[in-house]
Amino acid sequence: MVRDGYKQTEIGEIPEDWDVISLGDYVDITSGESPSKLNLVSSGIPYFKVEQLNYDSKYIRKTPYFFEEGKTVPKGSVIFPKRGASILLNKIRIIAQDSFMDTNLMALTARGELFGEYLFYCLDYMGLVNVADTTSIPQINNKHIKPFKIPLPKKSEQKKIARCLSDADQLISYLEKLIAKKRCIKTGTMQQLLTGRKRLPGFGSGKGYKQTELGEIPEDWNETTIGKVGLFKKGRGIRKDQVKESGNPCVRYGEIYNKHNDYIKDFCSFITDSVALEATKLSFGDLLFSGSGETSEEIGKCVAYVGHEDAYAGGDIIILSPIKQDPKYFGYLMNSAPVVKQKSRMGQGDAVVHIQAANLADVIICLPELKEQEAISTLISDMDKEIDLLISRLGKAKDIKKGMMQELLTGRTRLVEIEAAE
Repeated sequence: MVRDGYKQTEIGEIPEDWDVISLGDYVDITSGESPSKLNLVSSGIPYFKVEQLNYDSKYIRKTPYFFEEGKTVPKGSVIFPKRGASILLNKIRIIAQDSFMDTNLMALTARGELFGEYLFYCLDYMGLVNVADTTSIPQINNKHIKPFKIPLPKKSEQKKIARCLSDADQLISYLEKLIAKKRCIKTGTMQQLLTGRKRLPGFGSGKGYKQTELGEIPEDWNETTIGKVGLFKKGRGIRKDQVKESGNPCVRYGEIYNKHNDYIKDFCSFITDSVALEATKLSFGDLLFSGSGETSEEIGKCVAYVGHEDAYAGGDIIILSPIKQDPKYFGYLMNSAPVVKQKSRMGQGDAVVHIQAANLADVIICLPELKEQEAISTLISDMDKEIDLLISRLGKAKDIKKGMMQELLTGRTRLVEIEAAE
């Protein structure tokens, strides 16, 4: 049953005073050209490739490619991939100034009663995958754009919808930048504290520095190797098809660099009691290293287990049980730049690089006393908590925006009343 004030259309229920339009009647369609046809220079008119769509979330500005003169698309045009997997990722942007693009991109310039920023949000909400031909390689051509239907309120309401969603975008952008800033501060703090270049109050008073293989360290710190601080063992006994959504928590090696960071906060995989009998049980303070990886950050990536519940580790995980050390401190230390550099040199293989316990045992580290370790890990952990809180706020802001799009772009919630009050 259709609600009062609404009508049923081919794209669903919309307000009675809205129309359903075919995009071809309201946009100019432009496809890109090969850069070989242009004289690319160091500055001038921006020229975009698909990879530049990763740099910004709405208005696209950053590109290393420019040309002096030639065909352009007006600023405010909506730009997106016209072929390939990027279509499925819904990479839609607005060009911030007159620009052009390569053959893998298409631009729509709104005209008449269609407002460009409203078009951006419509396509973002409806999804490029619903525009494209996905029978083989995903692609979007003029024949897909021209008949594609979108709802169209009056232009004044389009602008208010766009303004409302733009405010949500600004909050999301602010939180993303703040998170990036906090992460940079954390990285800088770790570099200072984990090398002893900076000491926390109560530690190192009157102490100088000494020269080691890793450079200068505080004279009251010890230079040692990972193999001398604990005992190694290997994870075992968990196959992919044995992982469940509930049961005994476990860690699989790929999760060490895809899901966890420095120390385990929660689990995303679980196993039954029978599988747990064959798996390696973890103890508080264990350090879990991925036994293989493709990048320097993945090779021997480490997370500390700081929980007290029964948990287990699967295959291709190397486990170190440190003796009388702070586990969180070691989680941070094992992923610090000097240690990562050593681990990457010790890996063996080409496309996928493997690292063994014997290699990790030879990694050189510099350690303060336990109390200073605990003080350092507490400070960095507090930074993590602040970042996690901001990430949670960012997730909620994105969920709110998603709900706003669903309400505003279908007409379920109207902003016409705002117009009447102004």
